[in-house]
Amino acid sequence: MMLTAALSRAARGMLDWSQTELATRSNLSESTVRDFEKGRRIPSVNNLAAIQQALEAAGLEFIPENGGGAGIRFRERKG
Repeated sequence: MMLTAALSRAARGMLDWSQTELATRSNLSESTVRDFEKGRRIPSVNNLAAIQQALEAAGLEFIPENGGGAGIRFRERKG
């Protein structure tokens, strides 16, 4: 699944994270996150993966496009 700027913004909103928080947790610069989310540029594949991994590590699950649009949800907690 390809992480989009809109999904990144939505995921941050779900976690109540700032762009600075996401940048820190993904080991990227704040400008990389800001420029991506504002549509100024698309980060490298590795940087996109780092953003997505940080969000997933915080408990989110990305839902692939299935005809109804891609999305995000909190992962089900087992136990």
